[in-house]
Formats: sequence, C-alpha cells, structure tokens
Amino acid sequence: MTLPESITVSVAVHCSVKQAWDAFTDPSSIKNWNFASPEWHCPAATSDLRPGGRFSYRMEARDGSMGFDYEGTFLEVTPYSRIRFTLGPEREVLVQFVEADGGTSVSQTFVPETTFSHEQQRAGWQSIMDNYSKHVSSATKGEA
Repeated sequence: MTLPESITVSVAVHCSVKQAWDAFTDPSSIKNWNFASPEWHCPAATSDLRPGGRFSYRMEARDGSMGFDYEGTFLEVTPYSRIRFTLGPEREVLVQFVEADGGTSVSQTFVPETTFSHEQQRAGWQSIMDNYSKHVSSATKGEA
C-alpha cells in the first residue's frame, strides 16, 4: 500500500520477525527507543494493539522544557507482518515487517504533517528508527 504524498523510512535488524515485532509493539520496549535525539526520551507508552485500539507515547525533552503525546488509533494489526494506524483524520502510517537476509526489514510509510519540511520529518523519523534498530540489536544480542 502506498499512501498519498508519503515518506518511507526503514531499518534492517538482525533478529527474527517476532523479535522485531515485539520490540516495536511492547510499550516497555517502546520507551527505550521512541525519540529522535539523546536530548529527548519517551517516559510513558501505552498501547491497545488491535483494530480500533488506541496508543499514546509521551515524548519529552530530558530537560523538561517541552513534550507532546504521539497518539493515534490502530486501523489494522496483522501480527508479525503489518500495522496501520492514524495520527488524526488526514494522517496515516503503515508499518511493515519483512523477513530478509537472516533478519527483518522494518519500514514505516507515513503521510507527513504540514508544519515541518518533508526532509525534517524524514530525518526525525529515520533517527527514531535508527534508535529502534540499536535497541533491538542490544536487546536480542545472542538470541537471534
């Protein structure tokens, strides 16, 4: 599925699709990687992973100067394969997990918002995915 005016970011992780899925969907795991730079963190994450379920991931500057809730509603959940969710009425995200080369390719395709440039959004989302990849690598070391 291609979303209109969409941006795609991805990483390859050296673990099973199940391990990649679990690291991406478990709220206790999400808190370890869901931020774009070391100055930020994700102190809280909740998720009702089912169609119609909601999620909320709190993103805050470590110095307490600002923060926001990244939240939405799941539209589709196909375990170990894909997740589709909304971030509001006009924004949708598709996450895909594909077994590849002894590991898993994880991609997110999203409809950008209108405040920041597409390049800024691509860079921010890619940075979050890179943090996810580092987290998966350290969490699954010796397990894959």
